[in-house]
Amino acid sequence: MPWFKRVEKGIHTPTEEKKETPDGLWYKCPSCKGVTSMAEHRKNLSTCVKCNHHDRVGSKEYFAILFDDNEFTELDANLTSGDPLDFVDSKPYPNRIVATQKSTGLKDAVRSAYGKMNGQEITISCMDFNFIGGSMGSVVGEKIARAIDHARKTRTPFMMISKSGGARMMEAGFSLMQMAKTSAKLALLSEEGLPYISMLTDPTTGGVTASYAMLGDFNIAEPGALIGFAGPRVIKETIGKDLPKGFQSAEFVLEHGFLDFIVDRKELKQKLTDLLSMIYIKEAEAAPAKTSKTTKAS
Repeated sequence: MPWFKRVEKGIHTPTEEKKETPDGLWYKCPSCKGVTSMAEHRKNLSTCVKCNHHDRVGSKEYFAILFDDNEFTELDANLTSGDPLDFVDSKPYPNRIVATQKSTGLKDAVRSAYGKMNGQEITISCMDFNFIGGSMGSVVGEKIARAIDHARKTRTPFMMISKSGGARMMEAGFSLMQMAKTSAKLALLSEEGLPYISMLTDPTTGGVTASYAMLGDFNIAEPGALIGFAGPRVIKETIGKDLPKGFQSAEFVLEHGFLDFIVDRKELKQKLTDLLSMIYIKEAEAAPAKTSKTTKAS
């Protein structure tokens, strides 16, 4: 019976009538291997609807999540790297920068902006791993420093979203200098009593971890984020011992006291709003008492 048996061999659909499945329609979770539509995945803020695995996203997505109606003013948008060392590996450093800018649409590995988050003004710097592994070069340090200066000038909280493979080797010592530079700027922010929230996302490693990423008044992270200085292989070879299960995960770092809390991306905006509200309420309550004490002393 031809119903259950192919009479003619081969497929005879003309090429112009073939229908291809467009790329990017489906998302397969790297953790649980579950499959869902990309539309649903994006609606869930790039977290798995089945196991809540947090995919890596960049500044574009974080700004859309945090700023009201995705409205913000970007700071120092056109700042780009020079070539202080005339560095060449497989290609000259300037050529690598230009090629990466074209492929990512970014100027460098960090973007800074200010706007409102649930009505609260805030300044945010966010790193992009797609730009040479989110490496910290001179431009990254300078843009973060300028963003901190903007927060001081406008008296707004400052938030840093880190996502980096560490220092940028093409700039060598110039890259490492950014650790001290950004740390000094954060000290000035602290002296002026402005809150600094550091958010560590997957991955946060190297000199970024050793400087501004761990200096927050509040250090927070996304679930499952890789957080560390050196890689697990290097550490294992150095100490000559097997590493604990889950080593360098956000949950492990939280358990050992280096984080204040872990926050789901879908709850991030509201959690930050609640945190800043508590800070400013406490400051407002403390202000009258301070004024009264000064009056009495005079």
